[in-house]
Amino acid sequence: MSKLPEPILHAIESGRVPSPPQLLLRLLQMVDDEGTTTGELAKLVGQDPGLSTRILSVANSPALRRGAELRSLENCLTSLGTRLVRSIATCLSIQSLFDRRSGISPKELTGFWSHALWLAELSRSLADLTGYPHPDEAYLGGLLHDVGQLILLSALGEPYAQLLANSPDEEALQVMETRQFGAHHGEIGTWLADKWHLDASFADGILFHHASPEEILTAGTLPKLIWLAHSLVSVDEVTPAHAAQYQDLFGFASPSDLEKLRDQAEARTRQIAEALGLAVPTKLANIQVWATLKISPATEVEESDAEGELSAMVGSMALLQPLQQDLFALESDAEVLLSLRESARILFDLNRVAFLISQPDGKLSGAAIGGQPAIFRQVDLPPAGNSSLVTSAAMRRAICSTFDERESTQVSLIDVQFARALGSPGLLCIPMIARNRVSGVMICGLSAAQQARLSRRLPWLLNFGRIAAISLETLQEARSYRANAEHEASSRFSSQARRIVHEAGNPLGIIRSYLKILDRKLPEDTGVRQELEILTEEIDRVVSIVGRMSEIPEAAPAVEGQDVGDLVSELLLLYRDPLFAAKGIGLEFNPPGVPLRVDCERDGLKQILLNLWKNASEALSRGQRVRILLTDHVVHNGNSFIQIRLDDSGPGMSEAAMRSIHRAPDPANTGKRGLGLSIVGELATRQGISVTCRSQIGKGTSITLLLPKFQSARQSSDAAFSLLSGMDAS
Repeated sequence: MSKLPEPILHAIESGRVPSPPQLLLRLLQMVDDEGTTTGELAKLVGQDPGLSTRILSVANSPALRRGAELRSLENCLTSLGTRLVRSIATCLSIQSLFDRRSGISPKELTGFWSHALWLAELSRSLADLTGYPHPDEAYLGGLLHDVGQLILLSALGEPYAQLLANSPDEEALQVMETRQFGAHHGEIGTWLADKWHLDASFADGILFHHASPEEILTAGTLPKLIWLAHSLVSVDEVTPAHAAQYQDLFGFASPSDLEKLRDQAEARTRQIAEALGLAVPTKLANIQVWATLKISPATEVEESDAEGELSAMVGSMALLQPLQQDLFALESDAEVLLSLRESARILFDLNRVAFLISQPDGKLSGAAIGGQPAIFRQVDLPPAGNSSLVTSAAMRRAICSTFDERESTQVSLIDVQFARALGSPGLLCIPMIARNRVSGVMICGLSAAQQARLSRRLPWLLNFGRIAAISLETLQEARSYRANAEHEASSRFSSQARRIVHEAGNPLGIIRSYLKILDRKLPEDTGVRQELEILTEEIDRVVSIVGRMSEIPEAAPAVEGQDVGDLVSELLLLYRDPLFAAKGIGLEFNPPGVPLRVDCERDGLKQILLNLWKNASEALSRGQRVRILLTDHVVHNGNSFIQIRLDDSGPGMSEAAMRSIHRAPDPANTGKRGLGLSIVGELATRQGISVTCRSQIGKGTSITLLLPKFQSARQSSDAAFSLLSGMDAS
C-alpha cells in the first residue's frame, strides 16, 4: 500500500471509532463484576468495532507489548488486566459524553454496527466451513473491514459525511474517497492494522474487501474469507454466482449452503442486538449503512469566555470523576502512570506521553519511571529558570506548548531533544498539581493540528493533570501511612515487651535468690543440690529469653529473585482444596529444603501456574493424581534453570492442544485446555520461560517449565571472569 497523503494522515491520527453507549455501559458493568471471565469480556468486546479497535491498539502499544503481536481479543484482555480495561471503558464513556467533533449520534451508528457484526459472524462461519485454522481472526477482520469509514467520519466530519450521503454504493464510495482525499477507507483501516504491527494477512483482509473477483483469486485465505462474506451480505439473495465464487476460492458449495450460513449469521447478529437493547434495521441484506446520517453541522450556542471556562471546568470535574476513582483503585506508581498514558491517548488523542516527577530537592526527574525514552530517565531539570517548556509549566502552574505565542523566540535544546524522543514536532507540558504543590509534569508529543484541536480543552487538560497528581500523591501517602502504622505497631510492641521483661524479671530474680539461699542451707553431699543447679540454669535461660523480647531483631538480608518453592507452597495453601481435594484429585508436592530463586516476574509466574493447575483440575477425574516436581541445577544451552514439572494421570491431550502452547489455539480441536495453554505459552515467552509438553491419550500429561535461575551480581561477575579466563587459556 502506498503512503497516505500527509493531510489525511494528520487528520486520521485524531480520528476515533465511536461505540454504542449500550455496549460501553455493559462493559463497565462486566468489569465491575468479579465473576466475569476474560472470555466473557472478549465476547462483548468482539461485538463492536470501536471497542475491538481500542483494545487491540492498547494491548499492542509499545508500553505494553512483549514479543509477538496480540491478535486474539482474549489474549489482549489477559495482557491488559481488569483494572486497565476498566480505565479504558471509563475513558471511552467520558469521551462519548464530551466529544462532539464528529456529530455522530448512536442512532446513526446502528446501520454500520449491524453490517459489521453480521459480516464478522459470517466470516467466522465461512472460516469454519473451509477449515481455516484461525476463525477468530476471520471474525475480527470482518468486524473491522469498514473501520476506516468511522475513522474518516470522526476525523473529517461534514466533508466526509457529505461524500457518504452522495455515494450510491461502496464501489463508487471508494472511487470518490480516493479522488477527494487521496485514500479510500480500506487503506485507512489497513494503516490502522499496520500501526498495531499486526500480521500482513490481517491488514490485507481489510484492504482487499473491495477487490474484483479476478483479483481476489490471487490473495491469501483470510482476505478471501472476508471478501466472500462482504459479497454475500451485499446482495438481497444468494445466487448460483456466489456458489461459483466460493468454488473458485475454496471448493464446492451449493447456494443453499451459503444461504443457510448467511441466515444463521444474521440470526446471531439480531440476538446479540436484542440482548444489548440495540435497534437493528428490519432488512440487513444490501443495507445502505449510512442512510440515516445527517450531514448538517451541529449548531453551537454562543457563550462568553467566562461561561465557556466555567462550563469546561464543571464539566471536566463531573465527567473525569470516574477516572479518578479508577486511578485510586490502582496499587503501584507504574500502574497509575500506565493508566494515565492510555487515558491521555483515549481522551485527548495524545499518543506519546512521558513523565518527570518532582524530587525532594525540587528537581524534575524521570529516573525511576520505565516505559519512556531514555532521555527522560537521564535528566534532572532544576525548577528555576524558564529555559524549558517543562520547567516553565511547573513554575507558572500552567499548560505550555511549543506552539504558544511567546515573547522569546529562543528554543531550549532540551525541548528539542524531548520532541525528537517522542517523535513529534512539538511538546505539550501539563503541570501535575495537588494540594498547591507541583508533583511533576506530563510531557506529550504535539503537532500544530493537535494544538488547534486542544486549545478549547485546556481546562480539561489542567484538571487531568490535577487528577494525575492527586492519584500519585494518594498512593504515596497510603504507602507512607502503612509504613508509619508498622513503625507505630513496632514501637508499641517494644514498649509492651520492655514492661513484660521488667515485670517478669522481679519474680524470676526472687526465685533465683531463694534457690541460692536454699543451696547454702543444704548439706554438701545431698543429691538434691544437683537438681537445684539444673533448675537454676533453666531459670537463667528463661531470664535470658525474656530479656531478648525487647530487642529489635536484625533485618533479614535483602534477597532478590523469587523463591519458586515458597511461591508454589503459598499458592497451594489457597488452591489445593478448591482445585484438587474438593474434586477427589490427589496432589503430591514435596517443598525443597533450600530456596530456589528464579529471575521471573512473580505475578506472571503465578498466572502460568494457576492456568496449568486449572487445566489439570478441569481435565482430571476423581481418583486421578497430579505431581509437582522442582529440580535445581538444570543447564540448557549453557544457561542455568530451575525446572518445574507437572505430571498428571489424566486423559491426556491431543497434539493440536499441545501445539497451542506456541501458537493461537483452534477451539474446535483443542477445547478449553488449548486456550489455557495458549495463555501459558504467551506469558512464558514474555519471561523467557521455556515450556515443553509430552502427552499420550489415556496415559496422562507432563508439562515442564524451565525458569531462568536468579544470578546475584557476584555470581554473574564470577561467571564472566570464568568465561574470560577460559578464553585466555585457549
